[in-house]
Amino acid sequence: MKKSSPLRLLGDITPAQFMRDYWHKKPLLIRQAVPGMQPLLPFDELAALATKDYVESRLVTMTDGQWDMQYGPLQTLPPRSQPGWTMLVQGVNLQNDAADALLRQFRFVPDARLDDLMVSFATDGGGVGPHFDSYDVFLLQAEGQRRWQISPQKDLSLVEGLPLKILSKFEPAEEFVLEPGDMLYLPPHYAHDGVAIGDCQTYSIGFRAPAYQELGEAFLQFMADSIDLPGRYADADLEPSGKPAEIPQHMIGTIADELNKMQFTEDDFTIFLGEYLSEPKHNVFFTGPENPLPAGRFAQSAAKKGVTLSRKTQMLYRGKNVFINGESFAIKRADKAALETLANERKLDGVAVAAASEDVMEALYAWYTDGWLELTK
Repeated sequence: MKKSSPLRLLGDITPAQFMRDYWHKKPLLIRQAVPGMQPLLPFDELAALATKDYVESRLVTMTDGQWDMQYGPLQTLPPRSQPGWTMLVQGVNLQNDAADALLRQFRFVPDARLDDLMVSFATDGGGVGPHFDSYDVFLLQAEGQRRWQISPQKDLSLVEGLPLKILSKFEPAEEFVLEPGDMLYLPPHYAHDGVAIGDCQTYSIGFRAPAYQELGEAFLQFMADSIDLPGRYADADLEPSGKPAEIPQHMIGTIADELNKMQFTEDDFTIFLGEYLSEPKHNVFFTGPENPLPAGRFAQSAAKKGVTLSRKTQMLYRGKNVFINGESFAIKRADKAALETLANERKLDGVAVAAASEDVMEALYAWYTDGWLELTK
């Protein structure tokens, strides 16, 4: 699909129009963004995922006006006949091919920003209270109905002492009831409250918006091994001190001058961001094939079938650098097209594999044995 083509997912407007008029700016309600929408996982499979220690999950309940939140693994759940509870399962795209395929429909936003697909199952009256998110979000109704109230309010103060971030002064400005296939986009810091009408499933497509403080701390750690400041502090002109406990001003100035010699380049920032944004989350684990093919047989099979990235793999690139699952390397000009195609399409057909260089084939085989990619089925 060409970038200029309208998307049903966006209400038959183009991605360019959406980015210009709505992204980070104002809400958009899209009726039947996904016609004929059915839940990708039945309740039992979703509940089973919530019991796993490698899947982030939460249980939110409201009893006698009191909010409670329990973090997973969730071995037990309230009966489905009990109203007012919500189960949230994060990163379902990492565990289910259909959920991953749905998330990939939102790749008109760069992969560097695309985060995950969270599934919310709620019984009648269930929700997580009026709140706001610090990132853009698409709320896709998959099953049942949910009533959404939204507000552009500036007062985002929270109720103190609660396990959830609940707005203390929520004043809804608009209200919508979403049916299966309907979707609501909300920009960051837009107040909203969703309440289930009967049992329902809602899919939240969220986006990464790391705090600058978090990025700054991570960048300095990343650069620690790259800093090169030769020499050692010296003060040949040191004079006797009448205040021995006071740090000399010239000592501060000299050291400040030396530390200010550290210069960070665009390449430093690029490589840091590529590794940082492609680093798997703490609960993501890769499993290679039980009986991996030898390198020669892998090359033959890949040249026939092609290869496909694991749904858990994040592959990015910029300029001469390629990043995959937190690792980075520089590529030769001859290898650029093949690796960029793999990153963008998340697969490489047999013809492209057969034409790949020895370096690329070595990388593909290493990623295959690590479980980062697989032979296309």
